[in-house]
Amino acid sequence: MLSLQRVRYAWPGAAADCLDIAELQVATGRSVFVHGESGCGKSTLLGLMAGVLVAREGRVELLGQDWAALPGGRRDARRVDHVGVIFQQFNLLPYLSVLDNVLLPTRFSALRASRCGGSPALAAQRLLERVALPAPLWRRRADALSVGQQQRVAAARALIGTPELVIADEPTSALDAARRDDFMSLLMDACHAAGSTLVFVSHDERLAAPFDERLSLPFLNRAAA
Repeated sequence: MLSLQRVRYAWPGAAADCLDIAELQVATGRSVFVHGESGCGKSTLLGLMAGVLVAREGRVELLGQDWAALPGGRRDARRVDHVGVIFQQFNLLPYLSVLDNVLLPTRFSALRASRCGGSPALAAQRLLERVALPAPLWRRRADALSVGQQQRVAAARALIGTPELVIADEPTSALDAARRDDFMSLLMDACHAAGSTLVFVSHDERLAAPFDERLSLPFLNRAAA
């Protein structure tokens, strides 16, 4: 699914690389937990995996395609076709309804829409049921929901149209323990049902148990040595 080879990245104007990874492979259908303290480059790594950022050196390939070989517009199109992202702050559009937020990827990707069995709206409703968001909330504006409810909407949006890769960037950081554990179970079950590869980053190593693989970014990242 993902292949990183001799990847180096530095933020514009920085004197040194913030990421230097010799090799990292993520197999199709696996769930991978990446941990490390704040500031070690976890979000930067996810940005490279999703093609939001482009490596200064080396190759970052998704499904065999090097992100750096594509111009910006084609990277955007490929990302929405193949990658679902759960952001730390969720990044829902506050003025849209819950359903419309979940449907956003299908508006921008004909491929994601085609994977919804002929009805993206029905697929969105089924995902919202899977993440245990009650139907009376589906027509509400996203900004009228609680933090926990917004998180479930963000997960459903990432999963609609069965993207091959789901990336989660510290999505449980704002939740209490009970909501955190519920959300982790929902996310793992939904990715397994969709056959999606999951890359999940967090500083909280207590979340690592159900994942297929566990990686320490400070260990992988030679720039942090």
